[in-house]
Amino acid sequence: QAIQAINGCTNMTAEEFTNMIFQKIDVNNDGELTLEEFTNGVEKDEDLMELITKSFDLSNVLKVIQNG
Repeated sequence: QAIQAINGCTNMTAEEFTNMIFQKIDVNNDGELTLEEFTNGVEKDEDLMELITKSFDLSNVLKVIQNG
């Protein structure tokens, strides 16, 4: 949530974000994501890759830390 807030990506709660990821890439619907499921799912979904990349971009966090 903190990284999303710093990056200005607050259009989705952390819970909504997590649920969306599970809906898209939990291929066996067991409620758990293996590293393989996550990696394969993100690689196959360009929109999800972009969303995750933007949501977890730490460059703005580093700027805040550097500037005190």
